[in-house]
Amino acid sequence: MWTDERVELLKKLWNDGLSASQIAVELGGITRNAVIGKVHRLGLSGRAKSPAAAVPRQRKPRAAAPMLRVTRPAMRGNTALARAPVYEVEYEQEVDAVATVVPMGQRCTLLELNEGKCRWPVGDPGSQDFFFCGGRTSEGLPYCGYHARIAYQPVDRRRDKRLVRS
Repeated sequence: MWTDERVELLKKLWNDGLSASQIAVELGGITRNAVIGKVHRLGLSGRAKSPAAAVPRQRKPRAAAPMLRVTRPAMRGNTALARAPVYEVEYEQEVDAVATVVPMGQRCTLLELNEGKCRWPVGDPGSQDFFFCGGRTSEGLPYCGYHARIAYQPVDRRRDKRLVRS
């Protein structure tokens, strides 16, 4: 494969500045990687520079536009156990003390739901008795005041309940 003539031709082409791919094509029946391997085994490091590569390129002047820097939070490292921000939410107090019982006139089906009705599901969706609460929603929430208190519990209350169950 590597005869003395091919090695001499490789050295000449390498010193002339041809790339490994070009040398592989010139020698024929050899890959670029084989050329690179032989060059390294022979210790050929000096390359003739092409006239275009000898002259450094001129850089284009940059416009003096102000740079926009986006500030990031100063939290670094493992953030898996970092405290999440706590949002304070105030809910409307329901007039009805026993809110677990949804009045018959208030109940609605999926097709009857709209933006102003509570979307809290009651019962098993596969049963005939299934319905949504249908009560008046709190501002910006999909649930009435009672169901919003169930759905959006403060972090400390959830943590306390989890510790009691254990």
